[in-house]
Amino acid sequence: MAMNWLTDFIRPRIRSFVAPKDVPGDLWSKCPACEGMLFAPDLKTSHNVCTHCGHHLRMPVKDRLALLFDGRCYKTIAPPSVPDDPLRFRDRRRYTERLREARAATGLRDAITIAHGTIGGRGVVAAAFHFSFMGGSMGVAVGQGFLKAAREAVARRAALLAIPCSGGARMQEGALSLMQMPRTVLAVEEVRAAGLPYIVLLTDPTTGGVTASFAMLGDIHIAEPGAMIGFAGQRVIAETIRETLPPGFQTAEYLRENGMVDMVVPRKEMAAMLGRVLGLVMPDAEAA
Repeated sequence: MAMNWLTDFIRPRIRSFVAPKDVPGDLWSKCPACEGMLFAPDLKTSHNVCTHCGHHLRMPVKDRLALLFDGRCYKTIAPPSVPDDPLRFRDRRRYTERLREARAATGLRDAITIAHGTIGGRGVVAAAFHFSFMGGSMGVAVGQGFLKAAREAVARRAALLAIPCSGGARMQEGALSLMQMPRTVLAVEEVRAAGLPYIVLLTDPTTGGVTASFAMLGDIHIAEPGAMIGFAGQRVIAETIRETLPPGFQTAEYLRENGMVDMVVPRKEMAAMLGRVLGLVMPDAEAA
C-alpha cells in the first residue's frame, strides 16, 4: 500500500509542534501583594522577595538559615522528644492524624528547628519556626525546643536568635500550649542571666501567644519589611474597641514608628545587619 504522505508524515509533525509539553506545576507563582507572576528560579535568586514590588514572601527555614549563617554553614540540634498527644484531643479529626500529615508533608518532627553556627564571626544559636508545620503553632514540642535553644546558647556562650513565624498557640494542646508562653519567657531570662544577647528576627506572620511571650522580649527587634506582627486579628480589635484602625496597623513599619521594633531590614541585607549588631553587643567575644 502506498504511503499516505499527509496522514503518515505531515500530521505527526504538526502534532509534535502543538502537543502540550510537560511543564512543572511549581514553575510560576503569584505575588500575594501585587499579583505579579514570579518565575521560580528568579524567586530563589531573590531570596523569596517579589521582583516586581519587593514584597517579602515566606521563606523555608533551611534557606533562611543558610542565608544568615556565615558561609551558609550551620549545624542543627535535635529538639527534646515530647508526647505527641498529651490531651488525646479530637475535633473533626484526631490530633495524631494532623501531626502525621504535617510530618509527612514537611519532613519535620514539629514546627521548630534549632541551629548553631556563626554570624559575623560571633556564635549564634537560632530557634526558627516553620509556618508550613501547622502554621508554626507553639505547643509543648516547640516550647521544649525553644528552652533547649536557650540552654544551648548559654552552654556555648553564644547569642540566642529567635525567628518566629507563627499563628500563635496550638489549640489542640489546650492549656499545655498556653503554658509554653511563661516557659519561653523563663528561657529568655536564662540567656539574660548569663549576660548573653537575645535578638528577635520578626517575620510574617508573628501573632497570638508567640507575640505575647518571647517574640517581643528581645534586646533588639529586627523585622522584615511588611511583616504582620500582632496579637489578635485586625477585625477582632476593630470590633472590640469600636474604632477604625490606622493604615498599616500591625505591619513591621507601623511598629517601628511606634517604638515596638528597632529596625526594618530587607532580607538581602539581614545577615550583614545581624553581623554588625552582634559585633556591637558582643564586642568581647572572639570572632571565629
